[in-house]
Amino acid sequence: MRLGATLAHLSPGPPPPTAEWSRRLVGAGFESLWIHQVIGRGYLVPDPFVALAVAASVTEGVEIGTATVQVPLHHPAALAHKILSLMAVCGDRLTLGVSPGSTEVDFATLDRDHAARFRTFRENLPRVRDLITRGGDAHADLGPAPARVPPILLGSWGRNVERAAREFDGWLASGYRTTADQIVEAHERFRAAGGGRAIVCAIPVGDDLGPVGDQLRRYADAGFDDAVVVIEPDGPSPEQVRALLP
Repeated sequence: MRLGATLAHLSPGPPPPTAEWSRRLVGAGFESLWIHQVIGRGYLVPDPFVALAVAASVTEGVEIGTATVQVPLHHPAALAHKILSLMAVCGDRLTLGVSPGSTEVDFATLDRDHAARFRTFRENLPRVRDLITRGGDAHADLGPAPARVPPILLGSWGRNVERAAREFDGWLASGYRTTADQIVEAHERFRAAGGGRAIVCAIPVGDDLGPVGDQLRRYADAGFDDAVVVIEPDGPSPEQVRALLP
């Protein structure tokens, strides 16, 4: 199982400097760099497209990814333009995690309809896919079609786990407010539905590394392809965390 890390934590306090943190994580041996889209919760998570462009510019070879972009918070053409712009910076290193979103305050901050998020996601994502595949459609010409479309992974729960298996290149399971039992059970459903890449992401890492090591080993034994940790402020060093999964 590969091990990645996020470029920002999900708690109060300033985020680490993106360029410096990216280099340190890669130097410690992390194989992928990820960031969430979070806005309006009283702490700063940098814009994912800005942060990943910085990370791509100061590292080589390592995968970078969104975990996740909340599709209903964007106009489809504006989101496609951001994705194409990031692809121009990072080449074929981008993996695109998308979701309908979950936290109401993010939607309220941008005057978006939280209750309609699943419908908006279903309506808008096909156009985003089309725009980043072809570079345009009948209503927008964003530029030439890219040589490669990034893998698109779905971050969601419930029946959407099987949908991730059928309609996407993989699944992102949030480890932030779910138990290992819930994650492993959902992973079994994902595999039974024929799913491809499975990533458990946003595993919080505080001072006590013992439980985190146990979780990582359990996810590896369950057959996850990747795990992504969130190293909290004043937590252990990246080198200590990376050593949990030889």
